[in-house]
Amino acid sequence: MILGYSTNAFTRYSLDESIQKIADLGFFGVEIMCDRPHLYPPDYDQARLARLKSLLNEHNLSVTNLNSFTLFAVGDTYLPSWIEQDPERRQMRIDHTLDCLRIASFLGAKNISVPPGGPLDGALRNESMMLFHKGIAEVLPLAEELNIRVLVEPEPDLMIERTSEFLDFIRRIDSPMAGINFDIGHFFCAGENPAAAFETLFEWVGHVHIEDIGNSRIHQHLAAGDGAIDFAEVFAVMKKLGYEGDISLELYPYINAPEIAGRKSLEHLRPLFAEAGINIA
Repeated sequence: MILGYSTNAFTRYSLDESIQKIADLGFFGVEIMCDRPHLYPPDYDQARLARLKSLLNEHNLSVTNLNSFTLFAVGDTYLPSWIEQDPERRQMRIDHTLDCLRIASFLGAKNISVPPGGPLDGALRNESMMLFHKGIAEVLPLAEELNIRVLVEPEPDLMIERTSEFLDFIRRIDSPMAGINFDIGHFFCAGENPAAAFETLFEWVGHVHIEDIGNSRIHQHLAAGDGAIDFAEVFAVMKKLGYEGDISLELYPYINAPEIAGRKSLEHLRPLFAEAGINIA
């Protein structure tokens, strides 16, 4: 199992600089943000992708995940979404996901993460869920061809936040390439016990995001150890179930001090992984 660090904490740096800094911190994995200022697909031709792959190899970094959640290059954190009424906007999200799948295949990543629909903004859940299923159905054939998993990430205040909502979504999909990017903090924010949620959703978990969250359960990512999440309980469940996927530390609020937050989190998490009997590279 590889513990990576997401480049979305390093948006004040180029992707090349971010990779260098993450490697220098002692990580052996990197989650790459598929958006500006990092790996926005239209900005990368084959030659530039080849240079990126060489840089990753030079620093002995595996790609734990391609994070195709945000689209600041053409929108914002959530938009364009899978469930907007405008079909052209929905197509932008679909096309972005297809591009990310192709890049994941080239870089040797096993999965990409995508947003769980989008903000409902007053829209009816059933109609929005139909649009989401339709959009996901358009990207799964390529995912199956490339053997890359499309992992939906439940998010506070979006269409899918909780275990029950994810189950409602995934049980209508017949593809092994669809799954969940299990963000430990997001389930804590939703009022759930992340360990229990992980056990319920384990068969679909393809990748894990890790960050801490305060006692208030407000959606504010914190360095590991600065919040209230019982990581030991979550890791014990991972060990019991035999989780073999990768984990990525996601600390995007720390753009002014990503190295300090990453080092602090690593120092807090490594002993907990060891106590749970989980070997982290």
